[in-house]
Amino acid sequence: MKTKALYLTVALGLMLGFSSCNLDTFPSDELNSDLLLQDAKGAEYIMDGCYAVLKDEVDFLGYASGNCYVRHYFQLSEFPADNICLSAHTTDPLYEATAYMMTDGLKNVGTLWMVAYKVIYMTNTVIETLDADKPENNQLLGEAYFMRGLMHLHMATLYALPYSYGRENIGVPLRTTTSSEGIKRNSVGEVYDQIVADLRKAADLMGASRVPGNAGYPCKDAALGVLSRVYLYMEDYDKCIETVNEALKGADPSTKLEPTATFPKYFENAKTSKETLFCIVHETSDDRGQSSIGSMYLKDGIGWGEIYPSDPLMYLYERHPEDVRMSFILPQFSGKAGKKAYVTVPASEGDPTAPHIKYVANLIDDGAGNYSFKGADGNTYPIEKRMVNGEAKPDPAGPYFEYHANYMGEDCMVRINDDVTLRTGYTIPMIFISKFSYQDGNPMLSSPVFCRWGEVILNRAEAYARSGKNAEALDDVNAIRTRAGIPNYSVGDLQGYENVIDVVMDERRLELAWEGHRHFDMCRNKLPMDRRYAGAQPYKIVDPVTEPHIIYPIPNNEWTVSGIQQNPGY
Repeated sequence: MKTKALYLTVALGLMLGFSSCNLDTFPSDELNSDLLLQDAKGAEYIMDGCYAVLKDEVDFLGYASGNCYVRHYFQLSEFPADNICLSAHTTDPLYEATAYMMTDGLKNVGTLWMVAYKVIYMTNTVIETLDADKPENNQLLGEAYFMRGLMHLHMATLYALPYSYGRENIGVPLRTTTSSEGIKRNSVGEVYDQIVADLRKAADLMGASRVPGNAGYPCKDAALGVLSRVYLYMEDYDKCIETVNEALKGADPSTKLEPTATFPKYFENAKTSKETLFCIVHETSDDRGQSSIGSMYLKDGIGWGEIYPSDPLMYLYERHPEDVRMSFILPQFSGKAGKKAYVTVPASEGDPTAPHIKYVANLIDDGAGNYSFKGADGNTYPIEKRMVNGEAKPDPAGPYFEYHANYMGEDCMVRINDDVTLRTGYTIPMIFISKFSYQDGNPMLSSPVFCRWGEVILNRAEAYARSGKNAEALDDVNAIRTRAGIPNYSVGDLQGYENVIDVVMDERRLELAWEGHRHFDMCRNKLPMDRRYAGAQPYKIVDPVTEPHIIYPIPNNEWTVSGIQQNPGY
């Protein structure tokens, strides 16, 4: 019997869940709680199915190729922010997310919703089926609560306003049973309260990973790690700090991090690294080629290589060129001698969504640290070194700068680089990103990380900073910076920053770039995202308080069938 759109059919949800698990004990359309009770491995199969369905290509309204939860999640959570440059218009629906042109019929918007609620249904089956009085069931029950909490968190952050905008705002449907009755959108507060309860329950039930050395199976610390993020988003800073302390058990944060020497290979080896708390493990058989997450960031071989780091983010990294995190950034140098000035020309005010371009010129250096370039009109334009944070101090502890030029009547950002190959047909320098590449040597393969210790430590750092505990916040930030191989901060020397909060937010940006955090960080803190740099994304400052599309629409095939309310502005 058909149910409302949120679940489609129980059989379909289970088939998707088991698609990579070789479960053939029972026909998929006959699996139910009674049969699971008869099969001691049933709950384990279902949980394995939950992890599998997040990486499997699934059919949605006739689309299957590249239609994968993890791919869509890492794109939709990252691309609306200010860490990426989209080098050209693309027919992939990621474009609409990047350009704030989302609609309720997009396959990525609909697939995320569909798969997340299928996983939630599957976890509810396990929770309702397993005997909670038997200690041997604790780990699997903990995994079920963990995944139910994580999926609700993904839905709440993508399809509802941030918690900091108000508990009473409309959230997403909260599903804690397998019943399809009473589908409605709960309040943001109700959803977050349940997420907290589920993750707390998961942490209490779980111990070490069910499969030692494999971060594709959640553990107690994974639940606490995600819970610390939830408390941070809820602005419950004391609970965030308490939760991270519980996870650390008194250990020095640096002992939880991948060492400096091996960090450049961290994302290639995420599934076995001590830093990873939870990831979606991909094996060679899961290689999606051009449909992988890494394909948009890297062209090596068959990738598209259309997403590059934004200019402001590159300026932040280049403050310390020795930063080990720059190993994930791969400029495609041309090999030609000399430096270039890449001048961002603003888009026309009458057509703010039109791709704006870079004018590329040879850099003129007078030998005294003064730069200029010759414009298309034959005139010479001086380049201004503009301070971003605080007062200048001697290098290497000085603040970082951006270069600007008043070019033909416009205030233009200027990038100064060794000669970098331009993308064919465009004037955007090709700078690839490798955070989703090179597992087992395959440029299109990775095991995408949903939670790692680097984030958790920075969660506590922000909670400390917002609680006025600046020294403690900087201790956590410095654990990350020491691993990165760059100078530490002190309360007496913020290296040009005006306050510790700004220090923490920039460190989050540097450490977690392209991992799906920046957009949520900026929106929950009501901070503008300055996207006035070259690329196919709209040339504008995005104010999350006034931008109507900082959250995604409820999929058309959901709200038109189940009758739940669509998000405002769609």
